[in-house]
Amino acid sequence: MAEMDETDLALIELLQKDARTPQAQLAAQVGLAASSVNERIRKLGERGLIVGYHAEISAEAMGYDLLAFIYVAWGKPETEKVFLKKIIGQPVIMEAHHVTGIWNYMLKVRVKNTRMLEGLLAKVIKAVPGVERTETIIVLSSVKETAQIPTRQPEWMEK
Repeated sequence: MAEMDETDLALIELLQKDARTPQAQLAAQVGLAASSVNERIRKLGERGLIVGYHAEISAEAMGYDLLAFIYVAWGKPETEKVFLKKIIGQPVIMEAHHVTGIWNYMLKVRVKNTRMLEGLLAKVIKAVPGVERTETIIVLSSVKETAQIPTRQPEWMEK
Protein backbone atom coordinates (compact mmCIF):
# COMPACT_ATOMS: atom_id res chain seq x y z
CA MET A 1 0.00 0.00 0.00
CA ALA A 2 1.25 3.47 -0.85
CA GLU A 3 2.23 5.74 2.04
CA MET A 4 -0.65 7.94 3.15
CA ASP A 5 -1.15 10.21 6.11
CA GLU A 6 -4.40 10.85 8.01
CA THR A 7 -5.36 13.70 5.66
CA ASP A 8 -4.97 11.49 2.59
CA LEU A 9 -7.09 8.77 4.25
CA ALA A 10 -9.75 11.33 5.21
CA LEU A 11 -9.86 12.70 1.66
CA ILE A 12 -10.24 9.22 0.20
CA GLU A 13 -13.06 8.45 2.65
CA LEU A 14 -14.86 11.70 1.79
CA LEU A 15 -14.43 11.27 -1.96
CA GLN A 16 -15.71 7.69 -1.83
CA LYS A 17 -18.86 8.93 -0.11
CA ASP A 18 -19.40 11.79 -2.59
CA ALA A 19 -16.85 12.60 -5.29
CA ARG A 20 -18.80 15.75 -6.16
CA THR A 21 -18.08 17.41 -2.80
CA PRO A 22 -16.68 20.88 -3.54
CA GLN A 23 -12.99 21.20 -2.76
CA ALA A 24 -13.68 24.11 -0.42
CA GLN A 25 -15.93 21.84 1.64
CA LEU A 26 -13.34 19.03 1.58
CA ALA A 27 -10.70 21.54 2.70
CA ALA A 28 -12.85 22.61 5.65
CA GLN A 29 -13.44 19.00 6.67
CA VAL A 30 -9.75 18.05 6.63
CA GLY A 31 -8.38 21.38 7.89
CA LEU A 32 -6.42 22.47 4.82
CA ALA A 33 -6.60 25.22 2.21
CA ALA A 34 -8.55 24.35 -0.96
CA SER A 35 -5.35 24.64 -3.02
CA SER A 36 -3.65 22.06 -0.76
CA VAL A 37 -6.61 19.71 -1.10
CA ASN A 38 -6.50 20.09 -4.88
CA GLU A 39 -2.78 19.21 -4.88
CA ARG A 40 -3.28 16.19 -2.60
CA ILE A 41 -6.11 14.85 -4.76
CA ARG A 42 -3.96 15.32 -7.88
CA LYS A 43 -1.09 13.41 -6.22
CA LEU A 44 -3.44 10.62 -5.07
CA GLY A 45 -4.45 10.22 -8.71
CA GLU A 46 -0.85 10.23 -9.94
CA ARG A 47 0.03 7.53 -7.39
CA GLY A 48 -2.82 5.34 -8.63
CA LEU A 49 -4.93 5.56 -5.48
CA ILE A 50 -7.76 7.41 -7.24
CA VAL A 51 -8.43 5.75 -10.57
CA GLY A 52 -11.64 7.50 -11.65
CA TYR A 53 -14.88 9.22 -10.73
CA HIS A 54 -18.22 7.58 -11.44
CA ALA A 55 -21.91 8.23 -10.95
CA GLU A 56 -23.77 5.56 -8.98
CA ILE A 57 -26.85 4.61 -10.99
CA SER A 58 -29.89 2.82 -9.56
CA ALA A 59 -30.15 -0.58 -11.25
CA GLU A 60 -33.83 -0.81 -10.32
CA ALA A 61 -34.63 2.63 -11.78
CA MET A 62 -32.99 1.48 -15.02
CA GLY A 63 -35.12 -1.68 -15.02
CA TYR A 64 -32.33 -4.11 -14.09
CA ASP A 65 -34.15 -5.65 -11.15
CA LEU A 66 -32.56 -9.09 -11.15
CA LEU A 67 -29.13 -9.53 -9.58
CA ALA A 68 -27.48 -12.93 -9.92
CA PHE A 69 -24.14 -14.63 -9.41
CA ILE A 70 -23.16 -17.22 -12.00
CA TYR A 71 -20.45 -19.78 -11.34
CA VAL A 72 -18.81 -21.17 -14.47
CA ALA A 73 -16.55 -24.22 -14.88
CA TRP A 74 -14.59 -25.97 -17.61
CA GLY A 75 -11.93 -28.63 -17.72
CA LYS A 76 -9.68 -27.47 -20.56
CA PRO A 77 -7.45 -24.45 -19.85
CA GLU A 78 -7.80 -23.15 -23.42
CA THR A 79 -11.48 -22.42 -22.72
CA GLU A 80 -10.54 -19.45 -20.53
CA LYS A 81 -9.27 -17.20 -23.33
CA VAL A 82 -12.40 -17.73 -25.46
CA PHE A 83 -14.64 -17.33 -22.41
CA LEU A 84 -13.05 -14.02 -21.37
CA LYS A 85 -13.22 -12.65 -24.90
CA LYS A 86 -16.93 -13.52 -25.03
CA ILE A 87 -17.92 -12.00 -21.67
CA ILE A 88 -15.74 -8.87 -21.41
CA GLY A 89 -17.93 -6.81 -23.74
CA GLN A 90 -21.21 -7.80 -22.10
CA PRO A 91 -22.59 -4.80 -20.18
CA VAL A 92 -24.92 -6.95 -18.04
CA ILE A 93 -21.86 -8.74 -16.62
CA MET A 94 -20.78 -6.30 -13.94
CA GLU A 95 -17.93 -8.32 -12.44
CA ALA A 96 -15.93 -11.41 -13.38
CA HIS A 97 -13.70 -13.08 -10.80
CA HIS A 98 -11.27 -15.98 -11.25
CA VAL A 99 -11.96 -18.10 -8.16
CA THR A 100 -10.69 -21.11 -6.26
CA GLY A 101 -12.55 -24.36 -5.74
CA ILE A 102 -14.55 -26.33 -8.28
CA TRP A 103 -15.46 -23.24 -10.33
CA ASN A 104 -13.23 -21.28 -12.69
CA TYR A 105 -15.09 -17.96 -12.61
CA MET A 106 -17.82 -16.21 -10.66
CA LEU A 107 -19.81 -13.54 -12.49
CA LYS A 108 -21.98 -10.82 -10.99
CA VAL A 109 -24.74 -9.97 -13.45
CA ARG A 110 -27.64 -7.50 -13.54
CA VAL A 111 -30.47 -8.29 -15.92
CA LYS A 112 -34.06 -7.14 -16.33
CA ASN A 113 -35.75 -10.48 -15.72
CA THR A 114 -35.35 -14.26 -15.80
CA ARG A 115 -35.90 -14.33 -19.55
CA MET A 116 -32.90 -12.04 -20.03
CA LEU A 117 -30.88 -14.19 -17.60
CA GLU A 118 -31.80 -17.29 -19.59
CA GLY A 119 -30.64 -15.59 -22.79
CA LEU A 120 -27.33 -14.59 -21.23
CA LEU A 121 -26.74 -18.15 -20.06
CA ALA A 122 -27.71 -19.77 -23.36
CA LYS A 123 -26.36 -17.30 -25.92
CA VAL A 124 -23.25 -16.03 -24.19
CA ILE A 125 -21.93 -18.16 -21.34
CA LYS A 126 -22.92 -21.70 -22.34
CA ALA A 127 -22.28 -20.84 -26.00
CA VAL A 128 -18.54 -20.82 -25.28
CA PRO A 129 -17.06 -24.13 -26.45
CA GLY A 130 -15.64 -25.97 -23.46
CA VAL A 131 -17.92 -24.51 -20.77
CA GLU A 132 -19.03 -27.65 -18.96
CA ARG A 133 -21.34 -26.39 -16.23
CA THR A 134 -22.79 -23.35 -14.53
CA GLU A 135 -24.64 -22.62 -11.34
CA THR A 136 -26.78 -19.51 -10.97
CA ILE A 137 -27.65 -17.92 -7.64
CA ILE A 138 -30.45 -15.35 -7.83
CA VAL A 139 -30.33 -12.63 -5.19
CA LEU A 140 -33.67 -12.07 -3.42
CA SER A 141 -32.56 -8.93 -1.58
CA SER A 142 -29.33 -7.17 -0.64
CA VAL A 143 -28.66 -5.77 2.81
CA LYS A 144 -25.27 -4.31 1.86
CA GLU A 145 -23.67 -3.51 -1.45
CA THR A 146 -20.78 -1.08 -1.77
CA ALA A 147 -17.85 -0.19 -3.97
CA GLN A 148 -16.06 1.71 -1.19
CA ILE A 149 -12.60 0.40 -0.31
CA PRO A 150 -11.72 0.37 3.42
CA THR A 151 -9.13 2.97 4.35
CA ARG A 152 -8.36 1.68 7.82
CA GLN A 153 -7.81 -1.73 9.37
CA PRO A 154 -10.94 -3.06 11.11
CA GLU A 155 -10.95 -2.89 14.90
CA TRP A 156 -11.23 -6.67 15.09
CA MET A 157 -7.76 -6.88 13.51
CA GLU A 158 -6.21 -4.83 16.31
CA LYS A 159 -4.31 -6.70 19.04
